[in-house]
Amino acid sequence: MAGPSSKKRVSKQPAPKEPAFKAPRYIVVEGPIRVGKSTLAKVLAEQLHARRVFDCEDNPFLADFYDEKPGAAFRAQMYFLYERHRRLAETRPEDNAAPIVSDFLFEKDKIFAYINLDNEELKLYEKYFDMLAPSVPTPDLVIYLHAKPEVLRKRVSKKGDPAEKEISPEYVEAVARAYGHFFFRYSASNLLVVDTTEIDFVERNQDLQELLRRLRQPVKGTQYFLPLGQS
Repeated sequence: MAGPSSKKRVSKQPAPKEPAFKAPRYIVVEGPIRVGKSTLAKVLAEQLHARRVFDCEDNPFLADFYDEKPGAAFRAQMYFLYERHRRLAETRPEDNAAPIVSDFLFEKDKIFAYINLDNEELKLYEKYFDMLAPSVPTPDLVIYLHAKPEVLRKRVSKKGDPAEKEISPEYVEAVARAYGHFFFRYSASNLLVVDTTEIDFVERNQDLQELLRRLRQPVKGTQYFLPLGQS
């Protein structure tokens, strides 16, 4: 009979390591007017040495839209649709290239279409949207910034942009509601929802740093972040 010394020793295999956090390669910052999305996108792009894709700011039909000229809403919306698709389709995320940071999500174009177009215009718009959407890459992470409509209205007034002085409080509120409705159902990417009602990272660096600290942590599914704001 074999003695105890002949028993084989079974070596314990180390438990498999959890995969390290993989930083998102394609990040989108979204939200309604004056919520700070372009400011945050610019900061993120600088920190990540990323390629920047920023929304169209020279829509030639926008002034007529704000003046409520007939047909201007459709012309402005179709220009935005074309220009947003062009910018995103030309900048696709690649493993060996710099990450991408954008201050707009292609699907958000529909938010404004539903608010501003009549039924017949919307039917035509949706045909073009459905044709273009499949060629746009899906983000790894979307950061949705939101704030109460009254806060957004104050920020619009404080900014004093001549192009925005014609925007009515009712329109700002309608856009804020539409954004909330859209992102409540959004599931195409990981989503971080950030309430900026009590913070202003455009004006206060400490608010910006708090948000940046959160963005260094992984986001899975839909998560919410409520910054502390000023004490």
